[in-house]
Parts: sequence; structure tokens; C-alpha cells
Amino acid sequence: QVQLVESGGGLVQAGGSLRLSCAASGRTASRYHMGWFRQAPGKEREFVSVISGGGSSTIYADSVKGRFTISRDNAKNTLHLQMNSLKSEDTAVYYCASSTFFTSVAAQYDYWGQGTQVTVSS
Repeated sequence: QVQLVESGGGLVQAGGSLRLSCAASGRTASRYHMGWFRQAPGKEREFVSVISGGGSSTIYADSVKGRFTISRDNAKNTLHLQMNSLKSEDTAVYYCASSTFFTSVAAQYDYWGQGTQVTVSS
């Protein structure tokens, strides 16, 4: 069992930055690949980024590539998402999730956090 708690969301102007964090507890979090997803009102949940258990591999959605950076600190069981050059279309609830697969497919993630709201004003 893995428990995930996101933090760091908020309101920011377009062009600004936010850093999301996800604290993991329970079974050794470093065994799992960790991902970020987001869901905007009226839209399906979409993949943002994933990082491998050891942190050496990452994948980004095209929409955030070059603007967002995923990282993890396994010593602290913490996942981060640094979001720069934010746009209004980045507005969504952001979720962290863990998986035994290194994947962008939401259905392959076993554990999810409760989400944190990110709102980007234009």
C-alpha cells in the first residue's frame, strides 16, 4: 500500500512558475515509477510526466515538454514537478500516482493522491 499526498498548487499568472510536491508513504516508494497527471474541468485525465523508480528516465507530454521538470528524492520519498512558463491551458487538478510500470497510461497506475488545484490566470 502506498499513500500519496500532493501539495504546492495555487493561483499563478501566466508565465509564472509553481512547484508541486507529492509525499509518499507506506511501502518503499522508490520501488515504484511515479507519474503526474492532470484533469481540467469537463476533460479527461491526461498524462503529464513520469519518472522511473531510480530517477534516471523521464517522459513528458508534448504539451509540457521544455516547461515542466519532474524529479524525485527517494531518500525523502518525495516527487516534484517544477512548472515554468505556465499557460492558462495548464489550469487543472494535478495528481501524482505510482505504478510498477514505466508508463503514460493512467489505467496502469495503482495508487493516486487526492489532487492539488493549479489555476493559471491570463
